[in-house]
Amino acid sequence: MSDVDEENATGLRRKRRSWSLDAKRRIVEETLKDGASIAEVARRHDLNANQLFGWRRQFGFEPDVPTDLAPILPVTITPDMAAEESDPGSSGQMEIVLAEGDRILVWSDVETAALTRVLKALSRR
Repeated sequence: MSDVDEENATGLRRKRRSWSLDAKRRIVEETLKDGASIAEVARRHDLNANQLFGWRRQFGFEPDVPTDLAPILPVTITPDMAAEESDPGSSGQMEIVLAEGDRILVWSDVETAALTRVLKALSRR
């Protein structure tokens, strides 16, 4: 690492560090160890975590993406159903069409927690 004086917009001088490729590689390798925290490695080397993420991309290591996220599915908004098909006491409904063609009608009074449990269970099928 080497330091270079750089003048900022206020006219004050600050040191800008320049890291060698080997130093960057060693620091990036620290982030690849089991249980390593990128934020902690960055603090230990007096770096900004975003800079460290950039170095990881530079060396071909993409940021970890959670694999337990639900897939993004297409949504279609359609006109209201005919009055004879809807619950007379409801003020709205949602129809969820699954990939296999199964349909789930959800009325406006459904409890969010209950619907979440049902959707999670269906996503595991």
